[in-house]
Amino acid sequence: MRLNYPAIAPETTRALAAVNAALLRSGLDKRLIDLLFLRVSQINGCSYCVDEHARDLRRAGESNERLDGLAAWRESPCFTEAEKVALEWAEALTHVDATHAPDAAYEPLAHHYEDKEIASITYAITLMNAWNRVAIGFRRGPSPRSAEHRSS
Repeated sequence: MRLNYPAIAPETTRALAAVNAALLRSGLDKRLIDLLFLRVSQINGCSYCVDEHARDLRRAGESNERLDGLAAWRESPCFTEAEKVALEWAEALTHVDATHAPDAAYEPLAHHYEDKEIASITYAITLMNAWNRVAIGFRRGPSPRSAEHRSS
């Protein structure tokens, strides 16, 4: 790791963590939050966050079939329409330089989510993009696993 950023900038690190805590209190389903976190991290290539959120989802009982299919969610029958519109919005915001957050990605959210949920989904996507940039910028890699897990 390039810098021990949590130790060097604890107040800023706590502020990002506070946004995460607020999301967990927002009423939005934690599995959806973690799916969004994982998909955004896959797009950004953040190995630390991909590892962490895949682990969180497995601990929550998420199936390997859904985790394996997340990168190709559009073609997968494993995701609900509500999840798919949230994932579409996640991709649009993560690639905002190319997409400019189009209405075609935003408008379907209203068919599945209340306004507060849409705001929370948007904050979740934004937060993970921020965490990804911090982790990638400071070269934070995945947490070590036991030798038993590394060989499988």
